[in-house]
Amino acid sequence: MADALILEARKKYHQSLIENKVLSITETGVASNADSNNTPSQEIAKLVAEKLGARICSKLKGQTAGTLFEQITMQFVMDTFPKLQHLRPGDWTVMNLGNQNAIKTWDFSQYEHLAYLSKLMNENRQLSTMLGNDYMVAPDVVVYRALCTDEEINNEHLYIDDNICTMASLRKSNGGKPILHASISAKWTMRSDRAQNSRTEALNLIRNRKGHLPHIMVVTGEPLPSRLASLALGTGDLDCVYHFALYELMDAVKEYGKQGREDIIETLENLVEGKRLKDISDLPLDLSV
Repeated sequence: MADALILEARKKYHQSLIENKVLSITETGVASNADSNNTPSQEIAKLVAEKLGARICSKLKGQTAGTLFEQITMQFVMDTFPKLQHLRPGDWTVMNLGNQNAIKTWDFSQYEHLAYLSKLMNENRQLSTMLGNDYMVAPDVVVYRALCTDEEINNEHLYIDDNICTMASLRKSNGGKPILHASISAKWTMRSDRAQNSRTEALNLIRNRKGHLPHIMVVTGEPLPSRLASLALGTGDLDCVYHFALYELMDAVKEYGKQGREDIIETLENLVEGKRLKDISDLPLDLSV
């Protein structure tokens, strides 16, 4: 009997991380997502890596690993969410955005006004100095929905005509832009500065939108529960934080915690039970909400 689609995609996701050396173990026994200056991080990360079958090889440079993690996470979303049409129908696109992509946040319906603001700031140095560029957000991965033609909307019944729904964002004939459905920040590891970057991106998306707020999510490979808590705890900005291997992390933390570190077990359990930390496999269904 074949495995469930999302389970197969999860296995493929982990295998891609291993084959591309994002997840690895050095000859000295340190996992690639561990903090070499933190013993709990080293021990927990190694246990997770071993459970996933990571290989012994040299560690990639941080920027290279981060970029690959974004791309592989994007592929996981592509392999899963668009196939859930029975739950969330639509013409979906999943894209690795980032700062170098020609498509910007203002190319989506909720943020198109930012293009005008950017033009004004380029023309006025004083205005640029006052406002800075905090309003600019370049999510690692985005999911957006194409607009619907009148023929698609009226497929089974005459719902609209030229006299009604003339400002609806979903209607293509109204001349709008695609609708941003989700912003996904992918952080292979999570030090304090990286955690704050994800939160800043989230707050900017919330403050600067016009219309529907997209899902705002973070995917990470951070092994240390206390660092996960620094981003996951609290409400109002992020939908949720998703761990690349939460089931394996929970087992690893329980093993390590038996050495007198019950506090680490409690921290992780609080995050999971409080619905602030989920597994990567939960992300496609949460996108379907």
